[in-house]
Amino acid sequence: MTDAEWSAVRPLLPVPGWMRGRGGQPEAYCHRAMLDAIRYLVDNGIKWRAMPGDFPPWDRVYAFFRRWRDHALIKEFHDRLRGRVRQEAGRDAEPSAGVIDSQSVKADAVVGADSRGFDGGKLINGRKRHVVVDTLGLLLGVRVTSAGIGDRAAAKVLLERVADAHHRLELVWADGGYTGSLVEHCLAAFALVLAIVKRSDDMRGFVVLPKRWIVERLFAHLMRSRRLVRDFERRTTTAEAMIYWSMTMVMTRRLTRSRPARA
Repeated sequence: MTDAEWSAVRPLLPVPGWMRGRGGQPEAYCHRAMLDAIRYLVDNGIKWRAMPGDFPPWDRVYAFFRRWRDHALIKEFHDRLRGRVRQEAGRDAEPSAGVIDSQSVKADAVVGADSRGFDGGKLINGRKRHVVVDTLGLLLGVRVTSAGIGDRAAAKVLLERVADAHHRLELVWADGGYTGSLVEHCLAAFALVLAIVKRSDDMRGFVVLPKRWIVERLFAHLMRSRRLVRDFERRTTTAEAMIYWSMTMVMTRRLTRSRPARA
């Protein structure tokens, strides 16, 4: 991170327990070094043991990553950063509308048979990333499943999580794969309007559809992180954490670019 990026994200970091009088031993490495190491891993797609010597030892970096994953600290940091980006853009910190979609990716050999499957529509053997984004394209929620899980089945769980976390959310746009009973279920269970943006039958080739392009842009951001081009994670929770880490990099750059230069 640049000095400008570090100054922007430092106030948003979760405070360690030992600094809040909850006991425990102070951490041996600076959070900036740990964040840079994980960002390097996600961005360049290296193995944990291939961590360059410029960073702390790989096992300490992995222990830091695992702690943030298991205690949802990466999601907490991500959500604080998303709220700051929305406020810098003149929006409310909490969104009122979003877009849902899924992306199937091939899985590496380390992914077990219990969390991988075959997507017959995309002809991909691997996993599927189900995401909900706001109208700025910022991530609101993610769920990683087997590629054989249908969009509607995964959306029920994901939309429930997102609706519980974002009480202002009233409207979510989706493609034709989310039609059927899911629309009535969202309205009855979550007081959430699921609006279907359909592609016209007479359209040929690539066409930009209203609202749906927003979530496609997020998938494009994910594909720029080499660790996310395929699914290399043994656990789906780790795969979800990698997505959150990737989006923190996107939002950090976006936040520092939006700030005016000092005289």
